Amino acid sequence: MIRALHEQLKAQEITALSLAEKHLGVIDEKDSEIGAFLTVTAEEALSSAARVDEKIARGEAIDLLEGIPGAIKDNMCAEGIRTTAASKMLDSYIAPFDATVVSNLKQSGATILGKTNMDEFAMGSSTESSAYGKTKNPIDPTRVPGGSSGGSAAAVASGEAVFALGSDTGGSIRQPASFCGIVGLKPTYGRVSRSGLIAMASSLDQIGPFATTVEDAAIVFSRIAGYDPKDVTTTQSNDKRFENYLSGDMSGLRIGIPKEYFSENLDKRVLSVMEKAIERLESLGAILVDISLPYTEYALPAYYIIMPSEVSSNLARFDGIRYGLHVDDRKERMDGNGTLLETYLDSRAYGFGEEVKRRIMLGTYALSAGYYDAYYKKAQAVRELIRQDFSEAFKKVDVIFSPTAPEPAFPFGDKTQDLLKMYLSDIYTVTANLAGIPAISFPIGTVLEKGTSLPVGGQLMGKWFDEETVLRAAHAYETDK
Repeated sequence: MIRALHEQLKAQEITALSLAEKHLGVIDEKDSEIGAFLTVTAEEALSSAARVDEKIARGEAIDLLEGIPGAIKDNMCAEGIRTTAASKMLDSYIAPFDATVVSNLKQSGATILGKTNMDEFAMGSSTESSAYGKTKNPIDPTRVPGGSSGGSAAAVASGEAVFALGSDTGGSIRQPASFCGIVGLKPTYGRVSRSGLIAMASSLDQIGPFATTVEDAAIVFSRIAGYDPKDVTTTQSNDKRFENYLSGDMSGLRIGIPKEYFSENLDKRVLSVMEKAIERLESLGAILVDISLPYTEYALPAYYIIMPSEVSSNLARFDGIRYGLHVDDRKERMDGNGTLLETYLDSRAYGFGEEVKRRIMLGTYALSAGYYDAYYKKAQAVRELIRQDFSEAFKKVDVIFSPTAPEPAFPFGDKTQDLLKMYLSDIYTVTANLAGIPAISFPIGTVLEKGTSLPVGGQLMGKWFDEETVLRAAHAYETDK
């Protein structure tokens, strides 16, 4: 889609302004029902699009992403724009600077339509924990779009945006992509800057794109990847254009099929779709290799110790003093002399939702004296074993294929009373975050439920900093008809 729009812009068959107006119109028409956006930046979008048209009129070359309408998850700072992370704690926060990825999009000339809804502080798998209401799945509004980047996924799936950025801590790009029938890429940890991203779990978070095709995801990814002096974990990508690696061929590619990802947790209908996808991979010339990732069974417990521990540390800054919400309900009773601790407690009790409080408490407990060695230290040891699992597997295979999620999109409220069920939504995605490897979710089929065809995503995981192979394989599968 992006390449076709680019050619139309260059040929002046359409204008960037008309393209922006078209997508803003779709938002006006659909978003009151879907709820993908928290903030629409129409004025800024139209101004940006007009500058692209002026550039084209002068006969200047434009980038592939120039004038293309996109959206940003609301945990990424955009200068002068309200940035809430879908939490009351940041209800009135106006970001004073751009996140590096936002700056990169602006430098590429992309038209930014606004900020999308999400689970509060990216904590959730369904976008039901947002302080501003839930986002609905465009395919079936009675079902969740996935999470935590559900707003970004829904914006792309509904046609409100051509692409969107999300953040992925344990599957928060890939799982919504699977539920909404689109493409979602989680890059290698360190490939994309996290500067300006409101941190959830800093050693796991990674920003990546949503799009309707693998090529579009590669185009967006190419423009946000690279070294950033503001983020010491980033590495050089040498301005690599990942869209140039999409040959459409996977002949001879060794694809690992891990037995641990085909357990009883997998919906039987999803299993059937996966089996057909595996047959198709083989028909495309891939060499299938049965592999084992034995420490996979410990990934979810390790993740749900490491992640909340980092949450409890990162969210300590939201204390009602430094910035964000300030509440002191006891102040009047104390004759204006409420203590500092009371201010902390009041602000955090009002500003944070239940899921955020739950994870802060779990993380604080895991890091507390007497429990650090028993929980957090042991979880980090398991994390290293998981990384070694992948390292050994990649000596035999080029990429690994698995389900993205154990089931298709589920109805609203289906898992909110049983949090273990909700957390199991991440069972096939958390390993890539723990190991830091790249992974992509792309549509591989559908399952029928109550007369609705619900999409199923397949996941390809690759070697560290080898996004080109992951993208090439997914693109070959996508383009084979």
